[in-house]
Amino acid sequence: MVKKSYDEFCRAIAKISPYIRFVAAVGNRGELISNYRRHGLKPLLNAKDTRYQFSHIAIKTDLEAFFDKSLGPIEFVWEERKKVQTVSFAIKKNRIWISVDKKVVRSEILRIIDACLPIVKLYS
Repeated sequence: MVKKSYDEFCRAIAKISPYIRFVAAVGNRGELISNYRRHGLKPLLNAKDTRYQFSHIAIKTDLEAFFDKSLGPIEFVWEERKKVQTVSFAIKKNRIWISVDKKVVRSEILRIIDACLPIVKLYS
């Protein structure tokens, strides 16, 4: 998928819910391909920590691939943290990383995930 497609993808994901803070397309080496940030929000990570987070995502994605044959590929990963919730999806060797407001009820997170899955499949 080319950068323009990732730009469209990030915007499509961001439109799913007003609680989505940030959407990033992260390459297999941890590079930021495209992103969308909700207007008026201060980032939770500074530039250096963002690069580390994306590198971590790339390394984790690479390691998880070892289990794909036995367990099947990952469809999504949902993390709850003290300040934010994150969901990530795989598109080939790249990862889509979404941060969502912490105060959102779990049913809204599940709605976001369910709305993302067909979009992810369309771009996979």
